[in-house]
Amino acid sequence: MLSIPMTSNYVIAIAYPYNLKLSSSSSFRVFCQSQSKTEKVEIRKCCPLLQSSLLSGNGAATTDEWKTVPDIWRSSAEKYGHKIALVDPYHDPPTTLTYNQLKEAILDFTEGLRSIGVRADEKLALFADNSCRWIIADQGMMASGAVNVVRGSRSSNEELLQIYDHSESVALAVDTPEMFNRIGKLFYSKASMRFIILLWGEKSSLVTEGNKEVPIFTFTEVMELGRESRNATFDSHDAKQHHIYEEIKPDDVATLIYTSGTTGNPKGVMLSHRNLLHQIKNFGDVVPAEIGDRFLSMLPPWHAYERAGEYFVFSRGVEQVYTSVRNLKTDLAHYQPHYLISVPLVYETLYSGIQKQISTSSFVRKLVALTFIRVSLAYKECKRIYEGKCLTQHLKEPSYAYSVLEWLWARVVAAILFPIHQLAKKLVYSKIHSAIGISKAGISGGGSLPNHVDKFFEAIGVKVQNGYGLTETSPVVAVRQLSYNVIGSVGHPLKHTEFKVVDPETGAVIPHGSKGILKVRGPQLMKGYYKNPSATTRAIDEDGWLDTGDIGWIVPNHSTGRSRNSGGVVVVEGRAKDTIVLSTGENVEPGEVEEAAMRSSLIQQIVVIGQDKRRLGAVIVPNKDEVLRAARELSILDSTSSDISHQKTVSLIYRELKTWTSESSFQIGPILLVNDPFTIDNGLMTATMKIRRDRVVAHYKDQIENIYN
Repeated sequence: MLSIPMTSNYVIAIAYPYNLKLSSSSSFRVFCQSQSKTEKVEIRKCCPLLQSSLLSGNGAATTDEWKTVPDIWRSSAEKYGHKIALVDPYHDPPTTLTYNQLKEAILDFTEGLRSIGVRADEKLALFADNSCRWIIADQGMMASGAVNVVRGSRSSNEELLQIYDHSESVALAVDTPEMFNRIGKLFYSKASMRFIILLWGEKSSLVTEGNKEVPIFTFTEVMELGRESRNATFDSHDAKQHHIYEEIKPDDVATLIYTSGTTGNPKGVMLSHRNLLHQIKNFGDVVPAEIGDRFLSMLPPWHAYERAGEYFVFSRGVEQVYTSVRNLKTDLAHYQPHYLISVPLVYETLYSGIQKQISTSSFVRKLVALTFIRVSLAYKECKRIYEGKCLTQHLKEPSYAYSVLEWLWARVVAAILFPIHQLAKKLVYSKIHSAIGISKAGISGGGSLPNHVDKFFEAIGVKVQNGYGLTETSPVVAVRQLSYNVIGSVGHPLKHTEFKVVDPETGAVIPHGSKGILKVRGPQLMKGYYKNPSATTRAIDEDGWLDTGDIGWIVPNHSTGRSRNSGGVVVVEGRAKDTIVLSTGENVEPGEVEEAAMRSSLIQQIVVIGQDKRRLGAVIVPNKDEVLRAARELSILDSTSSDISHQKTVSLIYRELKTWTSESSFQIGPILLVNDPFTIDNGLMTATMKIRRDRVVAHYKDQIENIYN
């Protein structure tokens, strides 16, 4: 605060953010006050609805409209106050909070941040994993007017430091003492930190010797400071006079999310409150969540997909239960969630678990279950035909006569199969449902859902809504609706969202049904990449279209035939940059071959390779248990042996590849078997469990060259 005398009666009081170096571009607020009553006045930002009482004396118009993400908490507390908002059973202490309690916790954390010196528009790093305290910290930071910079604990120390420095963060909130003990030495030596917050655990667990000038606060301490400050502000009129509150604007940056990406260095995506509110307001059209529904949450919360999903469910009075990969199977059976928001790998894992349970059953049980599944798959196929929910790339519609005959045929076959399907639901599928819950729908995003997994869950009566999006689009741009759940697609565009498909070479718009590069436009589109205008310009054209970098097509509109209710749905076929160009000049989309190969229970993970080679190859992580089981069934091993040679494993894998990829346009030649799975920890998967193709190829470069020689 600078006080500049003007006359004997007045001064100009200039308020500016704490610790900010003044320059010609710095913003000032000027106030005239009586010199006899000169006060220091601090400018703060707050949410128009959540913290409307702070704006009441500033002439701001009251509103019931959400203008910032944290505004949802006031509406939710008023509508669902005593309903359970979240259950976090695995942290210490286990936590259950109602909507009223959650709103108050967010307000306490918000004020606690202000008490320790956080100013509006400053960047705060939030490096932590999924928990109830993450959502409180995240929303507290946003409500204070700060911009949070998010990442998980499994990122490398170097990546976390790079993100912290590039974002110009001023302080750090970290998950646990164990995490800070890991990164502390590096951060103390290389980063400038005003303070540190531990979301879980106590300061006594810290072992890293640090800079004593950098204060460390526990989550509880920040909350207590916030409560004390709120009480003081509420009780004291004078305390309110020390602050001027301004509204956080919808177009203000709410968060920086650094893309994990399967290739390249992370870029800081700037998402505004308006971007994220688009998701919260429009998810309800495709996910009809109701008060009291239960969601299981297991993905990294800093990822845009999980994050937008959490904001949405909390705006609908839903109970969210935090779980993890380790506890998922138990929690699905225990909590019986109505919905599960997750990535394709989780649904693949559930599918594999069910298949394994069937394959290890007695011969009769196995035969019955597999027969029922085949019948249900056929029944659902016929049902899709007569309901007009099949995919087509053909612009020309089928004739009316042909469409009627096909409809009649599908109806008749479905009617014959229906009683068997109903019997299967009662005898087999009901047991699967009781084990996994997901009674309303599973929402899949963050990657490509394999077609056989998609069809399997449809057959057994578990609805899976496949969606599509990018971090740059907050993230969702398309989702399958329950009433138009077209298998193989990612559904219709979300409200206010536009798609077009362009030729990869010319950039010209091409007709529906033709494959090209998907471009998207809508209110959820990011403000840009932080401090990277050139990358922003490359990604978004002057008309506001984002180049997704994905290959896809849009289903043509038909008025008759098996695709009459599928027009306008979007189909995504993979990343343009994943395309393999063989030395013969042929282009191969590896995802199609990988999806076919993954139907084999003997293959745990696969990356198809072959850039500039004469034929395709693959790096494969075999499923060792299934390989042993198959070897025994084929009498390659006796029943007591638990070891199989590398060559015999290769032969079995080749046999499986020949079986499952026989209908693919390209066959796999040489293969490299590796023992270690691709994981997040070894850097070969992203946090949303997508394989980093380029890193796998680089990691096994020498071995790959050898299999081609």
